[in-house]
Amino acid sequence: MVDPQPDIAPYLAAAAEKSMRITHIFETHVQADHLSGARRLSEATGAPVFYHTAAPVTFRHACLDDGDAHDLGNVAIEVLHTPGHTPDSVSLLVTDRTRAPEPWFVLTGDTLFSGGVGRPDLLGAGQERGLAEQLYDSLRGRLLALPDHVEVFPAHFGGAACGKGLSGKPGSTIGFERRFNPALQLGARDAFVEFVLTDLPPQPAGFAENRRRNLAGE
Repeated sequence: MVDPQPDIAPYLAAAAEKSMRITHIFETHVQADHLSGARRLSEATGAPVFYHTAAPVTFRHACLDDGDAHDLGNVAIEVLHTPGHTPDSVSLLVTDRTRAPEPWFVLTGDTLFSGGVGRPDLLGAGQERGLAEQLYDSLRGRLLALPDHVEVFPAHFGGAACGKGLSGKPGSTIGFERRFNPALQLGARDAFVEFVLTDLPPQPAGFAENRRRNLAGE
């Protein structure tokens, strides 16, 4: 399970319907837009909750690092550390061995969206520019290094407040975003940083409190 919502009943029902167990719970970053259901799901299933080592989470969890591999039978997951939206942001590169021996899609969390990229200003004043520079490196050095055919499934689409200019389409491909995502047309780091820091809407009420509670596993 990746980035579970607070209502865990649908996840338990889906697993039971397929006679499957939930064995891994991944958080792509410490969430701010919603309260996480990861700890509740962990208590219900016994599955560990995984965060990147940079996440200052204060409840019991397992750690992820760049390049970690998780073998889930026919499915393999590789962890890509993609900081920028937050320092602990990761993307999960997924291979389904029943289809092919190479990656099929990537779960990008709040790093890369259809039509946009993650906003780097949610941790408070003074950190935005440094996170924007990290976001540039994550996009250019990690995600855009993937083949064009790799499908992209972000955590949000149009209407979400975790980025700007998001498409209403919930998925895309690396190749389509490479060609048409406005933020990815800016080759120079400085131009990219200015683009992602310009015209950001105010941080929604409740984001800071959600993040505080998610860090504590409340």
